[in-house]
Amino acid sequence: MTNHLDPGLRDADGQLAPQSLVIAHDDYHAAFVGTAVDGRQFFVTTPFAWASGDASGAEFAARYLFDVGGALVDSTIVPLGTRPGDGSLPGNVAHFDEQENAAERLLSEIQPVSFCDITVAPFSVTAHGHEFGLILHGPDSEDDHEWYWNVTVEPGDYMAFYAPWDDGDYDT
Repeated sequence: MTNHLDPGLRDADGQLAPQSLVIAHDDYHAAFVGTAVDGRQFFVTTPFAWASGDASGAEFAARYLFDVGGALVDSTIVPLGTRPGDGSLPGNVAHFDEQENAAERLLSEIQPVSFCDITVAPFSVTAHGHEFGLILHGPDSEDDHEWYWNVTVEPGDYMAFYAPWDDGDYDT
């Protein structure tokens, strides 16, 4: 995990940065989380980069594999081209056939799997000119005294996790 935050920092509730968090299997953004037959945990998802200025947005399919302790051991990120439409969807993941096929292919490569909650550590990887992962965020500045730790799925910031870290709940 690449992290430039002081591990001794405490948020407004006095909490240290999370070492791990639960992603609860659901029918929405966490539909493809669980364990492979070899014990590795997985998270298959569809991150996206926003359109910005003259740059069009981009779509991806990603598979993150974790060991039984929750540490990232492998990542596969497939670029799917520009965002459908004008590329500026209002904070939502787009759904289209190529993306669905890529996610299913990434999942099929680790079959058989069981869908269930997973417990993993925040992490960051750089690919295709973007930072991907479960990115840990701390204070916005040295003067930010009312901040709380959070972890977002990037790029796209379409899942945001907050304490308590073991409940699997996320905001979209």
